[in-house]
Amino acid sequence: MAAAPAPKTLAAFEAATGFMPLNEGLALYAAAAEAAALGLPLLEVGTYCGRSTILLADVAREAGTTAVTVDHHRGSEEQQPGWEYHDPELVDPEVGRMDTLPAFRRTLFRAGLEDYVVALVGRSPQAARIWNTPLGLVFIDGGHTDEHAGGDYEGWAPHVADGGLLVIHDVFPDPADGGQAPYRVYLRALASGAFTEVSVTDSLRVLRRTGPGS
Repeated sequence: MAAAPAPKTLAAFEAATGFMPLNEGLALYAAAAEAAALGLPLLEVGTYCGRSTILLADVAREAGTTAVTVDHHRGSEEQQPGWEYHDPELVDPEVGRMDTLPAFRRTLFRAGLEDYVVALVGRSPQAARIWNTPLGLVFIDGGHTDEHAGGDYEGWAPHVADGGLLVIHDVFPDPADGGQAPYRVYLRALASGAFTEVSVTDSLRVLRRTGPGS
């Protein structure tokens, strides 16, 4: 039976600002719980306000490991003014730019999970270049252009340990359902021979490292 979050964790997840639906969140939690058995950190790219971070942090707490989350906190392309997912409440009035970091910190504080998360504030490729620790799970949920999604894959997938999991969000085979960059990353991972698909939950894909490379 797949692991599931406690009611308190689930309530915190549902109360947090973000876009991940419940069924995909439960699938992410189950994948993270499985990956945590490796005793390695769990890393996500694309923190936003910490909705999915809650799930990884709760797993990390239970498993005695650490959740790491990477984001520049200035918002992705579709979160800028004039775009569909823009939230004016997340704009820093002093500098006039998106700043999701304060909301993220409040999310973790309310959930009681601050002690189980390391937040890397910066661009994903820069963080990946200085990262040297194997990871039990990499969750790619950052920018949705080919440049950003591809860069996240290239930077972080090589760090997935043998038997570890690569999770990709917003995978839409049909262009009518959403952007195609995460889907192309998903296809690239499968074509590499390094990853084998484990599960599909709507737009969430879970793959396991079963070979070398990326």
